[in-house]
Amino acid sequence: MSEELIQALVEIEKERAIPKQVLIEAIKLALNTAYKKNFGSAQNVSVEFDDLTGEIQVFSQKQVVSEVLDQRLEIEFGEARNLYPECQEGDMVYVEATPNNFGRIAAQTAKQVVIQKLREAERSLIYEEFLDREGEIVTGVVQRIESRVIYVGLGRTEGIMLASDQIANERYEAGQRIKAYIYEVKSTPKGPNIFLSRTNPCFLRRLFELEVPEIYDGVLEIKSIAREAGYRSKIAVSSAEEKIDPVGACVGPRGLRVQNIVNELNGEKIDIIKYDREVEKYIANSLSPSRVLLVELDQKEKVARVVVPDYQLSLAIGKEGQNARLAAKLTGWKVDIKSDSQVMSEFEEQEQTNNQEQDSNEDA
Repeated sequence: MSEELIQALVEIEKERAIPKQVLIEAIKLALNTAYKKNFGSAQNVSVEFDDLTGEIQVFSQKQVVSEVLDQRLEIEFGEARNLYPECQEGDMVYVEATPNNFGRIAAQTAKQVVIQKLREAERSLIYEEFLDREGEIVTGVVQRIESRVIYVGLGRTEGIMLASDQIANERYEAGQRIKAYIYEVKSTPKGPNIFLSRTNPCFLRRLFELEVPEIYDGVLEIKSIAREAGYRSKIAVSSAEEKIDPVGACVGPRGLRVQNIVNELNGEKIDIIKYDREVEKYIANSLSPSRVLLVELDQKEKVARVVVPDYQLSLAIGKEGQNARLAAKLTGWKVDIKSDSQVMSEFEEQEQTNNQEQDSNEDA
């Protein structure tokens, strides 16, 4: 067993890059624990493991005395002299005390230690691999669903997709292949926890980088993303080159690029907005597909008052306020939308109020 164990440790060092000495130190520690567990811990013992031959010996520390009262802790002076000719009474010496059946226990313990170290090394490698991939999209297979938590097979390990990271109107089944975004990797005693998301705005960003080479190459830049996963998203893009239309490049020939992304998101609507340094134009663009007549900014309150045609008021606001809400998230401005007739009515009311106040002042 001893020679085979040393050879196995050498092979593990080559194949798994786990230093042999690390394994040997772990085995020594485990053997000491195993001895005390199986043969008692009253005496002071040390289990030695020969790094070259793999031979295992147990040594018990005993005190040299003239008369032995406790054989576990003491050794008679004459016997001690045979082992250590220069020892004196009161000295502490080590005496071999390897039990007859300790070889079997040692072999089993060594095997368990090696298996444990291999598992730890595997977990460490997986953790480092996916830590480097944090912020990327991965493709996996749904393994199982437990209490609305989805476990996705990623080769040697599993990813976790919590309920909040799942698109509400999607249905997932075991065996289904899905794409997801790695937003966090945590190290735990049982191995790495890899958290996946299909709702994270960065998932949409990465999908555009995959589909639109100009974004990946840095010619186009995604300035901002606002997303209500499963329903609608807005993405603002700009171009570093005047000749390249950022919106057209993202849409692609016959809408193919954006359609691939929409298909991946199971029909989620995507508005691609042209970013503009002029805030008024940017906010107007963000309310697409609605047409905007006027944008007035309140810099102090960071509120944008927007005027749209009467017939496009509901389009600008969107179903349950979704379009206006996404525009606000995209631009970082609170958006107050009114139709041109509402603005005109408010203006006329204000004029009437001013006239009444003026008449009152004249009468006074």
